[in-house]
Amino acid sequence: MSYFRLHWPKIRRWGIRLVIAGFIWFFLAVGIIHVYGYRDEQRPVDVIVVLGSGLRRDGHAGPSLTRRSLRAAELWHQGLAPQIICTGGKTERAPRPEAEACRDILLEQGVPSGAITLENRSFSTEENAINTRAIMEAQGWQTALLVSDAYHMLRAQIIFRSQGIEAYISPVPVSEIPFSFYLWAITREVAAIHWLAIKTVLNLPITHVGGL
Repeated sequence: MSYFRLHWPKIRRWGIRLVIAGFIWFFLAVGIIHVYGYRDEQRPVDVIVVLGSGLRRDGHAGPSLTRRSLRAAELWHQGLAPQIICTGGKTERAPRPEAEACRDILLEQGVPSGAITLENRSFSTEENAINTRAIMEAQGWQTALLVSDAYHMLRAQIIFRSQGIEAYISPVPVSEIPFSFYLWAITREVAAIHWLAIKTVLNLPITHVGGL
């Protein structure tokens, strides 16, 4: 009798336990990300930072970037910061950088061009943070209010603070995000959080994987 067949009951029990543990860990991570997305730390800061998201084929902002840009314009009109940084570079499928589409929405919402700075070279949240830090240092800005969808806020704040930025968050509310999209996005965010942890522990010099 082979070793595998002899020990199959024990292997099966451990396999079931690992699957159950995996499901528990997954739903725990989803819960933490979901709850964190309800935090709103809005306060007066030096600059509001809009985190980029995909464009439509015609170059206009997609639903996520539209939500984020409108939220940033609202915060700017409340007087929470005199300046806004639009982040996001040009992906292969897009006709222009995400930051430019963000700027267009801000202008439509009455934010003057002089109050908008473009960070149009990034392809991930980490690159958003790296390039934003350079802009902030050049301008002498120290505090930032991050604007993104609720599911993105935990990872975004971790990344920006790891770059030495005093970053606070003001998310697009969960209620404004379509439910089916939210379920997909928060599942993807669980994978992104784990990748961030692995990359940090192993000190991997990788700043973007699939736009994470």
